[in-house]
Amino acid sequence: MDSYDDRGVGGGHGRVAGPDSGAVPEPRTEPDPEPRTRLDPEPRTGIDPEPEPHAEPDVRTDPEPRTDPDPDPESQHQPERGVGRAEPRAGMAGLSFPYQVVAAVALSVIGLVTCVQLAMVFLHVAPSNTLTKQHGKGIDEWVYPEFEQNWKLFAPNPLQQNIAVYVRAEIAGADGRRTTPWMNLSGEDGKAIRGNPLPSHVQQNELRRGWDFYLGSHDSQNRANGLRGTLSEQYIRRIVMLRLGEHDYGGTVERIQVRSEVRSVAAPPWSTEKISTKPSYRVLPWWTVAAADLPEGSADQKETDQKETDQ
Repeated sequence: MDSYDDRGVGGGHGRVAGPDSGAVPEPRTEPDPEPRTRLDPEPRTGIDPEPEPHAEPDVRTDPEPRTDPDPDPESQHQPERGVGRAEPRAGMAGLSFPYQVVAAVALSVIGLVTCVQLAMVFLHVAPSNTLTKQHGKGIDEWVYPEFEQNWKLFAPNPLQQNIAVYVRAEIAGADGRRTTPWMNLSGEDGKAIRGNPLPSHVQQNELRRGWDFYLGSHDSQNRANGLRGTLSEQYIRRIVMLRLGEHDYGGTVERIQVRSEVRSVAAPPWSTEKISTKPSYRVLPWWTVAAADLPEGSADQKETDQKETDQ
C-alpha cells in the first residue's frame, strides 16, 4: 500500500495528520473568498439558517422611452387642432360683409311681403269693419284674382244648395240650323269625380268657381259690374265651348245659352225645419260665339276666323 509521502499530499514534513497521530495540523492559508452576491446560495453548514423575508422584485414605474420616429420638422410649426385656430362659421356668419347685407335685406323684404299678404287676406275674409270700409278697394286689388277666398272668417256660411250649370247650343249644319237639348255640365263633372280617389282640380272647381265668379260680378238682370263682369263672361264662354268641343254635333256652333238650376238641400229626417226643394232657374241671354271663345287649334276657330276675315 502506497503511503501519503509517495503521493506528495503530506503536510510541511510530508505527513498527514491522522486522527491518531496526535499532531496539530497547521492552519490553512487560503485566500479570502470573493464576496458572494445576493443571488449565490449560502453554503450549507448543517444548520439551516432562518429564511430571509421574501423581497419584492424591483418594479419600475417610469414609462419606457418612446421609440417613435422623429416627427416631421414641418409639423412642429403647425398649431395643434383646437389651439389657436378659429372654427369655421356657418350660416350668414360665414358670408362676407357685403353678402351679409344683401341676405339681410332680402330676408327683410320677404318678411315684409309675408306680413302684408297675411294682413290683406285676413281683412278680406274678416267681417266688415273700419279698415275694410276705408280701404276695401285696395284690399280687393291685392287679393283678386290670385288670392281669392271663398269663405268668411268667424261666420262661415256653408253651401246649402245644389247648383247645376246647363248649356245648349245653336248648330249650323248641312240640314240648316238646330238647337241642341240642355247639357248638364255639372253632372258631367260629378260623374268624373265619383269613384275617383284623386279627382283633378279642374273637375272639382273650374266650372263651380267660374259660375260663382259670374254671379258675383253681375246683377239680377245679368248686367256686368265693371271689368270683372266682362272678364267673368269671357271665362264662362271659354269653359262652355271647351266642353262642347268634346261632343260632335255635326256642324258649327253659332250661339250658346247658359242657365243654372238651384235646389235647396232638404232638411234631415230628424229636423222639423221645412225647406222647399223646388228648383229655381237663372237663364242667361244667347251669346254669339266669337273666335276668342274657341279653344286654340280647333276647326271651329279656323272657320270663325275665316268668316270674320271675309266680312
